[in-house]
Amino acid sequence: MSETIKYQLDESRLPRSWYNINADLPEPLAPVLHPGTKEPVGPSDLAPLFPNGVIEQEMSLERDIDIPAPVRDAYRQWRPSPLYRARRLERELATPAKIFYKYEGVSPSGSHKANTSIPQAFYNHAEGVRRITTETGAGQWGSSLALAGALFDLQIEVFMVAVSYHQKPYRRAFMESFGAQCIPSPSDRTEFGRSVLAEDPQSTGSLGIAIGEAVEMAASAQDTRYALGSVLNHVLLHQTVIGQEAMEQMAMADAYPDTIVACTGGGSNFAGIVFPFLGQALRGGPNIQAIAVEPTACPTLTKGRFAYDYGDTAHLTPLAKMHTLGSSFKPQGFHAGGLRYHGMAPQVSHLHDLGYLDARAYDQLECFAAGLRFAKAEGIIPAPEATHAIKAVLDEAEECRLGGTEKTILFNLSGHGNFDMQAYTDYLGGKLKDLGGSSDEVAMALSGLPQV
Repeated sequence: MSETIKYQLDESRLPRSWYNINADLPEPLAPVLHPGTKEPVGPSDLAPLFPNGVIEQEMSLERDIDIPAPVRDAYRQWRPSPLYRARRLERELATPAKIFYKYEGVSPSGSHKANTSIPQAFYNHAEGVRRITTETGAGQWGSSLALAGALFDLQIEVFMVAVSYHQKPYRRAFMESFGAQCIPSPSDRTEFGRSVLAEDPQSTGSLGIAIGEAVEMAASAQDTRYALGSVLNHVLLHQTVIGQEAMEQMAMADAYPDTIVACTGGGSNFAGIVFPFLGQALRGGPNIQAIAVEPTACPTLTKGRFAYDYGDTAHLTPLAKMHTLGSSFKPQGFHAGGLRYHGMAPQVSHLHDLGYLDARAYDQLECFAAGLRFAKAEGIIPAPEATHAIKAVLDEAEECRLGGTEKTILFNLSGHGNFDMQAYTDYLGGKLKDLGGSSDEVAMALSGLPQV
């Protein structure tokens, strides 16, 4: 039998709709509040930032939302993405567990982020928007939106967290190759960016700061809107093509996951693979264990507070009830830049609060070690973000080995690490160290939560 077992759906099996877990939540989400009035927001409050098609999805309670034909056509370049059985890894771990991974690194931009950049660009283009501003941490989201902007003839301006801007020049070059402008954040382009630099000229930035800059720029121009790569409901909705495909592929393998694992920064790739399975469980189907994995240097779910907070450091965005470390929290410059966000998606936070998912946090050195162990067995170098999921999978597989317990584990390999080789070079050269989050810094940031 071949060591490589790949489950590939024909493109005719590409999902025709996105799955909206809001339709199946046992308790509804807390409302999003206006940052000034603290009253629930309506469509008109979001109109300066998002096109109507996106606003409707953000507030929808419909279970299935049709994917427009132009979006499905774009998806066909790489979707359905493959599912693999990790037999080599299983053998190397000597575990009775069955390990499967959904590989999102096959997208043109190398990660799952294109699943939402394509529809967001489509809806903006359909409404005559000319320019989109956004932020990016590791660069995967910025790369994906740059690609989508080229497909739908949109000007893209990306505020990239300064530490990642300098750590990852090839991500920057990727964005610029597709015509996007990439700006290190904090910058002198916005009033908020200038205020941050005045306080700390050497600021390495944060996603909260970059979001503030992108939102400020979008709100000040009539022909410009803002796009977000994670956190909000419509973004998580778009990612559910991952889990829907995985359901069919697991059926092809005559298996069903006991445990599903994904890394969490804002929550989009986790929701993408988990929500379709969890939704089935909420409707009376098989139960699953869902494990959300984050860095100890930005422990939003494991140490954050479930409370209303701003999505950005400038306090321009609406207030959402989520697990948060405080909007002023500035994580250190660990290499998994896509996981350096102070808050967690409200839907993921809500389900965690209700007890439907578990959360774990790991240090970056043990995650890089896990990523290389996976790479040597399976032949794919994972993005630093995805190594967090892999570390949890290795721990689960080891528990099965020690207990002689069979379990089926599915995880989302959210992107490849081909643009992150400097991180691996630093790890292999002994230059990396663990950067645990300071309890005092978290406490200080949480003390500034808005009164709601």
